[in-house]
Amino acid sequence: MAAPPLKGTRVIELAGLAPGPFAGLLLADYGASVLRIDRPSTASADQLTRRKSSITLDLRDPNSRSVLLRLLTAADVLIDPFRPGVLERLGLSPTEVLLKHNPRLIVARMTGFRRDGKYKDMAGHDINYIAVSGVLSMLGRAGDKPFAPGNILGDFAAGGAMCFLGILLALISRAHTGRGQVVEANMVDGSAYLATMPRLALQGFAWNQPRGENLLDSGCPYYDTYETKDPGKYFAVGALEPQFYAALLRGLEFDPATTPARDDRGNWSALRDLFTRRFKEKTRAEWAAIFDGTDACATPVLEQSELEAVGYDQRPAVHLSHTPAFSFKADEGGWTGGGLSPGDGGPETLRAWMGWEQDKDFAVREDGALMSPNGKFKL
Repeated sequence: MAAPPLKGTRVIELAGLAPGPFAGLLLADYGASVLRIDRPSTASADQLTRRKSSITLDLRDPNSRSVLLRLLTAADVLIDPFRPGVLERLGLSPTEVLLKHNPRLIVARMTGFRRDGKYKDMAGHDINYIAVSGVLSMLGRAGDKPFAPGNILGDFAAGGAMCFLGILLALISRAHTGRGQVVEANMVDGSAYLATMPRLALQGFAWNQPRGENLLDSGCPYYDTYETKDPGKYFAVGALEPQFYAALLRGLEFDPATTPARDDRGNWSALRDLFTRRFKEKTRAEWAAIFDGTDACATPVLEQSELEAVGYDQRPAVHLSHTPAFSFKADEGGWTGGGLSPGDGGPETLRAWMGWEQDKDFAVREDGALMSPNGKFKL
């Protein structure tokens, strides 16, 4: 069996939250060696730490920053989670310093807003980025305010996953050119890109109505969720195609001849009322027994605490038959677990990457920050 596809790739991840660590997690899950750089005297809340290690550096101190520069001579990727200008103020400009220091380095810069334009210097979070991308305006129930789907869309799909894609593209490019480059990802463009289909479909049947009144945004009664007899337990319905809808009606014991025609939007409210009342007549488990194995596109809405019990252990996002990723154990951060304290596994990574030993190749300050040996600036 071949090694994981990114085995031998060395990644330095500057500590951050959500998108940067998620990009690092994806790299680690496919075999890269990922070293997180923590700040001194700072406890990290990051849980996206599977198979990573950590060291502590004070990037404001030249003697500590020199350790990072020495490490970057052997690194393939640097993940920068900071707002625009932070690396430059630290004297670590990607183009003026880092790529001259190591021309093969890939510097992946992850921001929320674009690096240009009216919002570039503003603070923000997931909800703000998807708001100005136009995507948030599309999400929510009819007649209600826009609904933010946690931070899954901005931070993780539009942020970390898109940054991961950029890193992979840069690695492919480097294999041909021998040169690294700067990868710039932001959550505004990432979320807008993810919404390509609904944006292009604004003039079509699926998305031509106000928020919450379309085929796929909770407006359609046969593409929605319904509470079952057991309170707080739901069933998801996605019976879009006619043959799947017919299977749904059979499972619900509705006669197609007397059920309001679904192709008439004027009947959607009546259909929703029918489905709502019928799903309340049985428990989620009873409906599952009826629909399991059918083509009705009707499934239970499983909660996080139930997943392992029904055999839904976390698996890699993409399976490669000849170059597999690792399997996930719960205590390594699959569905549960995770966490990495500053300094965990760092000395072992420094030894594996660089052959370094403490007190010979680096020193440790009282606050845990690594420095050049004897406090002397060394490159």
